[in-house]
Amino acid sequence: MRIQRGSHRPPPASPSRTHAHGCAVTIGNFDGVHRGHQAMLALLTNEARHRGVPSCVLTFEPHPRDHFARRLGKPEIAPARIGTLRDKLCELQRCGIDEVVIVPFNDRFAGMAPQAFITDVLQHGLRAKYVLVGDDFNFGAKRAGNYAMLDAAGPAAGFDVARMLSYEVHGLRVSSSAVRDALARGDMAQAEALLGRPYSVSGHVLHGRKLGRDLGFRTLNLRFGHPNPAAHGIFAVRVHGLAGRALTGVASLGVRPSVEDAGRVLLEVHCLDWPTELGPDAGYGRLVRVELLHKLHDEVKYTSLQALQDGITRDTADAAAWHAQAAA
Repeated sequence: MRIQRGSHRPPPASPSRTHAHGCAVTIGNFDGVHRGHQAMLALLTNEARHRGVPSCVLTFEPHPRDHFARRLGKPEIAPARIGTLRDKLCELQRCGIDEVVIVPFNDRFAGMAPQAFITDVLQHGLRAKYVLVGDDFNFGAKRAGNYAMLDAAGPAAGFDVARMLSYEVHGLRVSSSAVRDALARGDMAQAEALLGRPYSVSGHVLHGRKLGRDLGFRTLNLRFGHPNPAAHGIFAVRVHGLAGRALTGVASLGVRPSVEDAGRVLLEVHCLDWPTELGPDAGYGRLVRVELLHKLHDEVKYTSLQALQDGITRDTADAAAWHAQAAA
């Protein structure tokens, strides 16, 4: 999968492949890449294959609502983030997307007139031949552009336009907002139903303060690259990427209020059965994926290191019991 920052696709890698000058594109934030997104991406890749062009996703970083929240000086109104940019890109690749164009969402882009978006971005920047949007799609400054406008402009701009209606699971419209709500409630089963997979966070294992080691619970530390993750708390987890099998564990996702409460979000994972063949420090630098399977409770601010150690002991026992029951 080719990744490009900016609003222009690079020239085709092989000039002889004339079909590569165009693309089939869909546009959106794709936070979580949930089942509704997956259905849209399946339709996109099918259209791309029939037209002989690459499938392309135009997405944004930061999230447009993050940008406007900062502009207003109200970070609290920005949406919680389901996944990191890395997680989004990994899921887009799993869905078979050929290219991703990441647009920096800033004042200039936010102020772009709808017609300028059609001409400068879709027609000339992406060289779109097919544009697929959702049923609630708006674009351009003040969200003044809509599906009808895009559809009317398509023939002159050289692309076809299609709209996909909502995707439902058990009568519930699948959306990033619905996934965020499930994660905020700690309903990991509902989140999994909406995502089509267990909710997970990936990242490289970082060196930390080694406090967990001092307390008797060695941890793998992953940074969540956004100050407001949709999920918070203590979880029973499953870890992929360290051994030839998944490892069960317990994890904390949040700001570590008992240790620093500095606003930096970390996922700290303690594996219940660390493979001896890996050695004590084998995790550092490894890219791992952690599935958050069951929420035990919210973060707790303990009053002492002894209380923290006692709390981790209880959480480890509770996670082990949950894993045993789930495997039975």
